[in-house]
Amino acid sequence: MTTTKEKIAKLCEENNVGIIRLQFCDINGTIKNLSLPISQLDKVLNNEIMLDGSSIKGFRSIETSDMYFFPDLDTFTILPWCERDGENVARIICDIHNADGTPFEGCPRCNLKRMLERARKLGYSMNVGPEAEFFIFKLDEKGDPTTIPHDSAGYYDAAPVDMAEDIRRDIVQTLEAMDFEIEASHHEVAKGQHEIDFKYADALTTADNIITFKYVVKSIANEYGVHATFMPKPIFGINGSGMHCNLSLFKDGKNIFFAPEADFQLSKEALYSIGGVLKHVKSFTAITNPIVNSYKRLVPGYEAPVYLAWSLANRSALIRVPAKRGIATRIELRSPDPSCNPYLALAAILGAILDGIENKIEPPTQVEENIYEMTPRELKKAKIDSLPGTLIEAVDLLEKNEVVKDSLGEHILNEFVTSKHIEWDKYRTYVTAWELDRYLSNY
Repeated sequence: MTTTKEKIAKLCEENNVGIIRLQFCDINGTIKNLSLPISQLDKVLNNEIMLDGSSIKGFRSIETSDMYFFPDLDTFTILPWCERDGENVARIICDIHNADGTPFEGCPRCNLKRMLERARKLGYSMNVGPEAEFFIFKLDEKGDPTTIPHDSAGYYDAAPVDMAEDIRRDIVQTLEAMDFEIEASHHEVAKGQHEIDFKYADALTTADNIITFKYVVKSIANEYGVHATFMPKPIFGINGSGMHCNLSLFKDGKNIFFAPEADFQLSKEALYSIGGVLKHVKSFTAITNPIVNSYKRLVPGYEAPVYLAWSLANRSALIRVPAKRGIATRIELRSPDPSCNPYLALAAILGAILDGIENKIEPPTQVEENIYEMTPRELKKAKIDSLPGTLIEAVDLLEKNEVVKDSLGEHILNEFVTSKHIEWDKYRTYVTAWELDRYLSNY
């Protein structure tokens, strides 16, 4: 799809667009935007709108802060819930460029495009289908979010137990109005937990779709007077929220993971991709699971995939190969969570896959047993390792892995690592309610 400047101008006129929002992400994956009146559309479309990069996390210092928005015209869309008095609001996702017009090396979206270009030169494109879970919580009397679930429903429950059917319906309808192809919507395992699945796409479009999805979910929930959160583990003792990623490589329009005559009908490229991901996953976990709270989800006992293994069907393994073959052949990486920056996460995963293929990294034998029920001795005997248990452990592993570091680039790596050391130090020195409950009276 190629959208022209003329087409956008016509769409704005036909839909009475009064405001256009230029959206982008910082290194934490937080959506940022600049709103402009439609009178500035020509400047927007000609890359003339400037940004102060010194005010954005992980961007520029104050002495080199002049940057420009470079809108991706194909991401233009009307925001259906923002209509007021017949006037609409539109958005365009942007790359951030330096003052000289070159792509900014600290822009997560530009970095993913860099990695996709590397794959393209090898003949590959990557498709991704994400499964992002989220919780819906009630607000308190001040309008602040609580951790009280919006309902008490469970997996695949229906109304009236599932009290969010109308919310999910409105989210789905809003996404469809924005040209998403929705595949399914349902209540998840935990109270107040939900999942809405949308069709896979190329990696860049998927990353754009993930940030748009989170933006829509939060916005529609807010319209209902509740709070939607993609925090991985908001409540102790119940399942957390993951973002399983279904991954496949295409070459010349064909899914190269599919090999009809091979064992499991999986090509060498598919097996090497599994090998590459398993080799590097501990080192890119800081990217796919980027906050302190991520590691409260990655513990045994709550269906979280913490063990480095793969299987054709076993959901206790880190990587699963779903049963469908042909064009739908894919591997499912189950560890990422929805707090990640999708541009950085997909860049890191792609780097691991390409390394697996280029260096012909064979995966271990698939594991058919329920890994959750294996004893530490059995895990050791089977040589099944586990993901890092804390953010700081994950960051330390990231800093030692050249493949993952190259997937991020020097600027993003340095800014990310620095911010995570600060985050960990603040967490490490903070006195929690758990400590007060446990120690204050006894010592």
